[in-house]
Amino acid sequence: MRSSLRAKLFLTLLMTGIVMVAGTHAFVHWSLQRGLEEMAAERRQQRLERIGQRLVAVYERDDGWQQLRTDKRLWISTLFGRGGREQPPPASLNQGAHQAPGRSLTRRPHRPAHQPRWLRQTPDAHSAWPPAQMLERANATDGLGRPPPLELRLMLLDADGGIVYGRTELLGTTTERYPLVLDDQPIGSLALLPGASITELADLRFRERQRGHLWLIAVGMVLLSALIAVPLSALLTRPVRSFQRAMRRLADGDYAARVTMTGNDELGRLGHDVNALAEALERTEQTRRRLVADISHELRTPVSLLRADIEAMQDGVRPLSQDALASLHGDTQRLARLVDDLYELSMTDLGALSYRKQTLNLSDPLAQELDAFRDQFRNAGLDVSLQRNIKTPVLVEADEQRLSQLFRNLLHNSLRYTDRGGELRVTLAQEADAALIDFEDTAPGVPADALPRLFERLYRVDGSRSRATGGAGLGLAIARNIVAAHGGSIEALPSALGGLRIRIRLPTQTNPEPL
Repeated sequence: MRSSLRAKLFLTLLMTGIVMVAGTHAFVHWSLQRGLEEMAAERRQQRLERIGQRLVAVYERDDGWQQLRTDKRLWISTLFGRGGREQPPPASLNQGAHQAPGRSLTRRPHRPAHQPRWLRQTPDAHSAWPPAQMLERANATDGLGRPPPLELRLMLLDADGGIVYGRTELLGTTTERYPLVLDDQPIGSLALLPGASITELADLRFRERQRGHLWLIAVGMVLLSALIAVPLSALLTRPVRSFQRAMRRLADGDYAARVTMTGNDELGRLGHDVNALAEALERTEQTRRRLVADISHELRTPVSLLRADIEAMQDGVRPLSQDALASLHGDTQRLARLVDDLYELSMTDLGALSYRKQTLNLSDPLAQELDAFRDQFRNAGLDVSLQRNIKTPVLVEADEQRLSQLFRNLLHNSLRYTDRGGELRVTLAQEADAALIDFEDTAPGVPADALPRLFERLYRVDGSRSRATGGAGLGLAIARNIVAAHGGSIEALPSALGGLRIRIRLPTQTNPEPL
């Protein structure tokens, strides 16, 4: 079953809330338990100190443990702070026992059925305290989960470690001992059998109430997390739904689709990227439509001229002569050049042209092409010159054939569109890591707003380019692709001579030798 992003986000937020609540609950429970244990330990220490003081007082009064060893009631009353009187344990030990004050411990009063074993087995005057099952009863609880009091887990030892009250088999490595001292002299010790760390009924009730409250708080926080996760997941997935709608429109061919985004977070930057993609697709679609229209227009013109001339010859309006055939041949040549340029441009766009790069001196192919065009420039009434502003050979990693094609396109461009009597100045210079080649010609110039568009396919500037010159507006587009294939850049700038300046940058290698 597929789940939506909103559902996944909701479950993620909810699980995060549950984990946080569970961790907080566990930490608070641990902290509460530890706090209660520390408080119980302090109380136990205080109670042991009071019991120890009473036992020391009995030892000092009776000059030893003999009286306490033979009088079980004295031991019990000393433990529970009855000042040596033969009275039963406090009411906290026999809750529910309806025993009249002063009743002897040798008689077993009536006790409710829910009392713990350590209350139902309170020793009488004829049994040793504590009994043999003391360790078991020390860890027993009543029906409500309450452990026995501290006093029922105590054993008394004399100064030599002998048992005054208790059983030797109950002593172990885990038994805690608290020394009893009189006038800086040890007189014995209290041994505390292991048992529950929290024995006070109030502390137990407080702990149980807090546990219940913590569970209620945990359940409430989980429900609150769920209530918060629902609108938050919807809010966070809202931009994603906007992305989905925009991408579906783009897939359907509606390139005007845009995503409305605010902020600079990851989703905001993704929205800007989607809008940039939509703009690029829209420009590409507009360029494609314009290119198809321009190509069809460019092809229609020579085809129309050819058809008109042929039909005129067929109708006898125009005689079939050498001049007529030359005109037809010229139209065919212009059509062939256009088709060749379109094919070459498509190859450079696709990167299908083969490049066999090698290290060469850039001035060599540049000078060769200029020499090949000198006669054409001279017949057109134009001067051409090459200036080398370099001190060492300009070495580049390039395909010599493609560089020659690049230079020929630029020379043809200047030859076609420079007025008679002007000039073309080619300059070769070098920067730190690039070679600079400038083609500067004289009038006519190119308007500043048209300079960035000169490298577009089939783009021509009115007044300076016309079909009569044979240009289709593809030479500079091909030149840009060749320069890009060599890792360089090309741009159109105003020329100081009054015409157009084409600047080419190509990455260079280290020059090994000076000129």
